[in-house]
Amino acid sequence: MAVLPKEKTYSDYENTPEGGKYQLICGEIVEMTSPSSYHQEICFRLLLKLGNFVSIKKNGKIFPAPMDVTLSPKDTVQPDLLFIEKSRYSIIQEKRIVGAPDLVVEVLSPSTAYIDLKYKKDLYENSGVIEYWIVDPQDHSIEVYYKESDDFIRIQKSSKEGKVISRVLDSLEINIKDVFEAE
Repeated sequence: MAVLPKEKTYSDYENTPEGGKYQLICGEIVEMTSPSSYHQEICFRLLLKLGNFVSIKKNGKIFPAPMDVTLSPKDTVQPDLLFIEKSRYSIIQEKRIVGAPDLVVEVLSPSTAYIDLKYKKDLYENSGVIEYWIVDPQDHSIEVYYKESDDFIRIQKSSKEGKVISRVLDSLEINIKDVFEAE
């Protein structure tokens, strides 16, 4: 009789080495590679845009990675950026977020694209995230998914030009060129 490996939980995840970038995905601890400098530039530009907007509106908090987000006993992920609406601050704990953020942004990397596009998208959809952005540095595009009923519906895809508009962030508009091109 074969013994199946035990699924890992958050308590196992908590014991990973500090300083490493790990995620708990479907009960398995996965070490992530460091992102590229371009990936980090994109994250920083988005953080500035979203952070400034939220700071002015005073409607919630933005967190950049690394920030643990526990969505189930076997899933703790680190989105590139996340937003939590002011009325939902109770999900913010000292070391992690426990529950679904209102908005999640993932910037694709070659090593994590499949996880972000398939597994994490399904996880965010099923755990209660309202809006999910997939940012693709390769084709300079941003796809915006919005939760309608029980499913994510792609409400927008902008490539190279144009703007993306957030429903969760009170109609925040971001020019695509401001995300992908150095000033």
